[in-house]
Amino acid sequence: MRSYARKLGADEERFAIVGLLHDFDWEIHPSVQEHPELGCRMLEDLGYPADIVKAIRGHATYLGVPRDTDVARALYACDELSGFLTAVAYIHPSKTIREVTVASVKKKLKDKRFAANVNRQEVYEAAQEFGVMLDEHIAFLITAFTENSAALNL
Repeated sequence: MRSYARKLGADEERFAIVGLLHDFDWEIHPSVQEHPELGCRMLEDLGYPADIVKAIRGHATYLGVPRDTDVARALYACDELSGFLTAVAYIHPSKTIREVTVASVKKKLKDKRFAANVNRQEVYEAAQEFGVMLDEHIAFLITAFTENSAALNL
């Protein structure tokens, strides 16, 4: 999220906060009936800014909240693909992001059995909604992950 904020000339801290908080409630609200809505209500009660809470709501397509800001579109674009990139990295011998290529990610996206819980349709739709070509988006995230591989343990 920070990398996209830099690319867009946006507030890195705000993007980072949204990225860090978007699934904070998953373990206590692990269903679509609760997540992220109940977590967002918690954030509102704590005084988090409305745009941050709205961006978090927007990553859950089933809530129908429009993603009408760069931070909301970036979160949606990065959410499913980030987990998928991690899964692709873990199947390489070194288990690092350094071995992951755009081609290997696209090949695995076609394999519905691999990381089956990742919503492929959201991966494709999110890139389009964010206004980036899928290959470019994958490459950008691979680079961002590589730059932060020590912190990500990847």
